[in-house]
Amino acid sequence: MFLKRVKPKKQHEITRMAEICGISCRQTPVDFIVDFGAGVGHLARILGYGYGLQVCCFEMQPDLNLQAREIDLKLESMAAKHLKSNEASHFRRPVHLTQRLESNTQPEQFLSSIRDALQLDDDNFRFGIIGLHPCGNLGPTLMRMFLSCPQARFLNFVGCCYQKMTTQATHPRESVHGYPLSRFLRGHTGCQLSYEAREISCHASEVYHDRLRTGNYEHLRIHSLRAAAERIIVEQFPDLKHCALRNVKHSPGMTFHQYFQKAVQGTRFEALDSRILSNEQTEADLANWQQIVYFYTLRLMMAPLVESIILYDRSLFLTENDCQVQIEALFDPRLSPRNHITRAVKPEL
Repeated sequence: MFLKRVKPKKQHEITRMAEICGISCRQTPVDFIVDFGAGVGHLARILGYGYGLQVCCFEMQPDLNLQAREIDLKLESMAAKHLKSNEASHFRRPVHLTQRLESNTQPEQFLSSIRDALQLDDDNFRFGIIGLHPCGNLGPTLMRMFLSCPQARFLNFVGCCYQKMTTQATHPRESVHGYPLSRFLRGHTGCQLSYEAREISCHASEVYHDRLRTGNYEHLRIHSLRAAAERIIVEQFPDLKHCALRNVKHSPGMTFHQYFQKAVQGTRFEALDSRILSNEQTEADLANWQQIVYFYTLRLMMAPLVESIILYDRSLFLTENDCQVQIEALFDPRLSPRNHITRAVKPEL
């Protein structure tokens, strides 16, 4: 029931994440869990209906919350047909809250939202904070909120999209940034990570390693298509460097024109004149596709180092604030490249 219409990657992630959250609740008892970036609530349903835990879901997109409530009701209806009443006695329906958590959101505002959503009379409660792949700055924001709320007792989250984190170099006027967080690194001037470094740290080398070992490199030409496309985009729109393109799977005989149209579908680049796609530079880029493979392989060799720097900065930040911290590989990197969970527990009051 929990995994119906859920892709294998997501099945793997929510099953393992739920196990860890269940362990955290046994080791550090809380009244409920707050799930940030809950989406359509797949993880919350396992925790609420499977583990019997009360979950308050924070999701900024109202349409996703609407879908989540509909799936909750469908699961309850399905369970009523196949389970005895005593087998469903532990069910706790998740509460879905449409709200965005910003870096400047105050703890009082956050706690007030929880009280209203769960219909609580006072602040005499304890909760855990979880996040499955909070994007960019949301991970650091969860850590700050965790430290700012006395009622928050444990934190479990798996980070994502490190390249979207703000830094002193990218946002000099902002008072807080996504990296670095720890006093240790903020006290050193040479600790900044470039966009390129943070972006490559989001990739796992295991799948690419498997592809290289096959000896059939033809399907790796997709990277040269992507590189040629990005060169054209940057030349036409210099201010839109690093804009996202759609992921396109390689297929035998795919032309650059076919790739480009799929990659830019639904973006502002879709209106580019097709004649721009055919020039000597593009032909040279595509002919030298092996150079792209060499370069990408070398970059991937550095990815674990950069991600380790980011993760240890987060660990230091939490440790500097008297938390017990543990970082471990939770997911299979071949299924879920961002697979390290950061777990933190506050000392008992």
